[in-house]
Amino acid sequence: MTTNPQSIKTKDKKQQKREAIIESAKVVFSQKGLIDATMKDIIEECGISRGGIYLYFNSVDEIFLAVLEQRARRKFDDVRKMIADQVPFETILDQYFADHRDRLLHSISDSMLRAMYEYYYTHKTAASSSLQEAQLTETKRTIHEIFQVGVAQQVLKDEDLDVIAENYMFVIEGLGILALTGHINETMINNQFTMMRRLLPYQ
Repeated sequence: MTTNPQSIKTKDKKQQKREAIIESAKVVFSQKGLIDATMKDIIEECGISRGGIYLYFNSVDEIFLAVLEQRARRKFDDVRKMIADQVPFETILDQYFADHRDRLLHSISDSMLRAMYEYYYTHKTAASSSLQEAQLTETKRTIHEIFQVGVAQQVLKDEDLDVIAENYMFVIEGLGILALTGHINETMINNQFTMMRRLLPYQ
């Protein structure tokens, strides 16, 4: 069976346009949250006509879910690359904390976090609960993968790592909420990260 090059090219263009809409929507959601975001805002940000956007998405909520799906795929790319490259455990952990510190101090007001919590609060359905659980599970899984690097490199003992990963997830989520309300500073963040390190079962 011969593949039509023109159909591949058309498919690629459609995918590129869809990605452009998602990227523009991410900017809107980061700046305005979910509740205040409108289709008009997204149209103005991406420069695609209303009819053009509706070829890909039927609502703001549908676009938001596509943004979350993309975010979930890319969120831990840098950390996973370090894990794949067998970077020393402490370097990976330092980078993980540094990324979160920077986000909490400088990017939280221009991030997806507010929009995500608005979604969870305003969409109290089985689907939204499942989505939130999947996001938290992915966060915990990535933290556990970092810990397994420490075990493989004989830096950590394989003791209670699943529970500690869950603790890391809860602390980071809590810090994010505090950052959204403006009740956090670098000292508080560093103190929490120090305590989190102390939980680790070093060899």
